[in-house]
Amino acid sequence: MWQAYAHPDNMKVLLLLGLVAVALCEQTTFVGERVLRLKPETYEHVSIIQDLSRNVKVDFWKPDSADVVTVGMTVDIHVAAPQLAMVSTILHQSDMEVEVLIGDLQVAVEAQMNNKRLIKSHDYMKYNNWNTINDWVISISSANPDLISRQVIGNTYEGRPMHLLTVGKKTGSVKPAVFMDCGFHAREWITPAFCQWFVQEAVSTYGSNAEMTNLLDKMDFFVLPVFNIDGYEYTWTKDRMWRKTRSRNSGSSCVGTDPNRNFNAGWCTVGASSNPCSETYCGASPESEIESKNLANFIRTNKSIIKAYLTLSVAQGATSALTSLYGTKYEYGPGAVTIYPAAGGSDDWAYDLGIKYAYTFELRDTGRYGFLLPESEIKPTCEETMLAVKYIASHVAKNLY
Repeated sequence: MWQAYAHPDNMKVLLLLGLVAVALCEQTTFVGERVLRLKPETYEHVSIIQDLSRNVKVDFWKPDSADVVTVGMTVDIHVAAPQLAMVSTILHQSDMEVEVLIGDLQVAVEAQMNNKRLIKSHDYMKYNNWNTINDWVISISSANPDLISRQVIGNTYEGRPMHLLTVGKKTGSVKPAVFMDCGFHAREWITPAFCQWFVQEAVSTYGSNAEMTNLLDKMDFFVLPVFNIDGYEYTWTKDRMWRKTRSRNSGSSCVGTDPNRNFNAGWCTVGASSNPCSETYCGASPESEIESKNLANFIRTNKSIIKAYLTLSVAQGATSALTSLYGTKYEYGPGAVTIYPAAGGSDDWAYDLGIKYAYTFELRDTGRYGFLLPESEIKPTCEETMLAVKYIASHVAKNLY
C-alpha cells in the first residue's frame, strides 16, 4: 500500500494560505471607533478639517467630502481607533465645538438590527441582504403579473444582474413613467428598503387606495431596487461602512468609484475627486462604471416616456406631505444648497437629458444614527417617504409635457 505524506514545508505553505483565506473573509469591525460631530465657526476651523482629510484617514459622513465644508456647516466624521487620540488632540487645540455622536461604532452597527422578529425570508421591516432581495424581485414579479414585469438592464462589475421592475397596470399601450432607483451608496441601507416598500405598497393597495390605483392605471414606475449591488453585498459580508462600487482602478490599489459622481453633469468638478482612493472618486471618465452605463443607457433609450427621475429635498408640496405623517422636518431646494455640491450626480444628468422632474431624496437619519438607522425606523421612514413620492407622481401625471 502506498501512503502519501505532506512535506513539512508544504504544510507551512498550506497553513499560511489557510490563514490568508480566513483573513480575507473576516468582516471589518469598528470596536472603539467614533463618529464626531464638528461645528466649524471660522475659516481656520474649516482649514483644520480639510487638513484632517488630507493627512489622516478620516471617513466623512456629512458632507461626504472635506472640499465642500463651509463655516457654520455641521460636519460628521468617522474616526478609526488608531487615529482617535491624534484627531481628538488636534480638535481640542483648535477650540472647535465637538460632540461625540457615536461613542462606539461597533455597538451602533450591532444595534441597527433591532427588529427581533425571527423571519428567515424577506421582510419589509428588516434590512435584507442582496440574495434575499434578488429572490424577492423574482417572486413579487411572478406573483403580480398584471402589475409588475421584470427585466435585467445589465450586470454589475462583479456579474450580478441589475433587475428593473416596471410597476403599473398593464394596458397594452405605452404610458408615461417615473424612474426610481435606490442604493447608490452601498452603506445607505434605508434606500433599498424603501424601494422594496414602495413596490409592495403599490401592489397591495392597488384597487383599494384611490390615489395609488389612479397612478398605476395612468403611469408606470421603473424601480431599480439596488443600484450599487456589489458595494451593497460588500457591506453585508466585509465592511459595513463601504460606500463606492467594487471596480478595480487602473494604476491604483484603491477599489471603487463613487457612482453618484460618475455621470456626465459637471463631471469631476466641485464635490468630486480625481483620486481613486477618495470616497468621492469620480471614476476614470463619465459612466466608467458599468452600473452607471447600464442605468444611463436605459434612461436614454426610454427618455421619451420617463417624466420624472427619483433617486432617493424635493418641492415644498412634497415636503409638506412627507412631514404631515410623523412631523419629520425635511429641507427642500437645490441639492447643492440643502445637501452639498456634488458634481456628476445622476439627478443633474437626468435633468440635463430633458427629464424635467429630477429629485434626490435624502431619507432619515435626522442626524442621530447616520448610515446606521435602526430597523425600527424603516416603517415610519418608508411611510412618510411614500407620501412624498405619491405627491410628486400625482403632480407629474397632471402636468405631462
